[in-house]
Amino acid sequence: MPSTPMPSNSLPRAFGRLAAANLAAQSAEQIALAAIPIVAVLGLGAQEGEAGLLQTALTLPFLVAAIPAGLLADRLPRRGLMAGAELLRAAALATILVLALLGQASWPLLAGLGFLSACGTVVFSVAGPALVPALVPPAALGTANARIELARTAAFAGGPALGGALVGWTGAAPAFAVAVALSLAAALALVGIAEPRRPAPPRRHPWREIREGAAFAVRHPLLRPVLATQVVFNTAFFLLLAAFVPYAARHLRLDAAGIGVVLGLYGLGMMAGALLSPAILRHLRFGRVVGIGPLAGLAASAVVALTIVVPSPALAGAGLFLLGAGPILWVISTTTLRQAVTPAAMLGRVSGLSVMSQGARPLGAALAALVGGLSGAEACLVLAVVVFALQALLIWTSPAVRLAHLPAGPPHHSDESSPSSLKPSSTSRQPCRM
Repeated sequence: MPSTPMPSNSLPRAFGRLAAANLAAQSAEQIALAAIPIVAVLGLGAQEGEAGLLQTALTLPFLVAAIPAGLLADRLPRRGLMAGAELLRAAALATILVLALLGQASWPLLAGLGFLSACGTVVFSVAGPALVPALVPPAALGTANARIELARTAAFAGGPALGGALVGWTGAAPAFAVAVALSLAAALALVGIAEPRRPAPPRRHPWREIREGAAFAVRHPLLRPVLATQVVFNTAFFLLLAAFVPYAARHLRLDAAGIGVVLGLYGLGMMAGALLSPAILRHLRFGRVVGIGPLAGLAASAVVALTIVVPSPALAGAGLFLLGAGPILWVISTTTLRQAVTPAAMLGRVSGLSVMSQGARPLGAALAALVGGLSGAEACLVLAVVVFALQALLIWTSPAVRLAHLPAGPPHHSDESSPSSLKPSSTSRQPCRM
């Protein structure tokens, strides 16, 4: 049986500041991600193809910036890197705010500034999980990751609804003003974290360091199928998401506030999954928890696609709720797995590779632009079901789902930067069988 996570009140104060910064940063991101496409579709008249291109721009940084961010996270203080990322996001969203006030916004400008804002998101997403093991003891990693994801789910629950409501009731400017304030608050919270000093890494060529981190993850028998599943999941997820706003506006006849509420149910599902995750981790074998998310994603996409013949906003909301509740268990369990088996000195690079798997999101958004432009949003929803089926198949045929408990890994206080550290440890090479 997996070990019982430590209670949340045993987590250090520094981690509490990280969780608070994460809540503010994720809230800023979600408000912006909801507001930008709603403004483009309902305010600027963007069609399915243009909406897909906009989502491509908003997700492209996960593909092009994650690996450089991982390298920086292994070389620089991670707290400072994350604070700088939030300042970058605040600057980009403040520019959108000024354009909205002047009435000069256009969907290409929204795409470009949204790209810069998402670069800040990528840096935060890479450095955050790499910082957690330095702030909490190994036995508390599961609890800490659940706490981080609970903060993120609160943002997913409230951010889209608040963004949609602000755009629908008061215009675009207040939504972006709130997002800017939250990004600044996140940067301020990060300043108060006392990050433990790490040994200075040896001076080596950046490409060599990048290759070492990638080789470790790709050769590891547990991390490799997780990465493959993440790529396919993110493709399917953004194929569905990019098509959903124009689909909901035209097929389900929802206004801006209604779209925000339905999207917010995804966040509520995430919150439910994060709240239940400690109990689930205690009562189920670790590999089963890893496998729940991909199956839930498949079921959720099928429910959303059912609204093509049963055009019910409630049914769409139920599908999005399930899409949040199941995969959040995947995020918590696979993040904990990655932290447990990865040497501390390359955790930033391996986290960067994991975040880069979200670079498949532009592929999903581009597919939505192509398929939606040619055949409509309904075809995108059907295709999403097929791709979600593929990601469920990938993980359920892997050794990761056969883990009985979290495997032991390398210590997180040592400097593991030599080429020999690229090999999985003997304790993690063979997963525990059921």
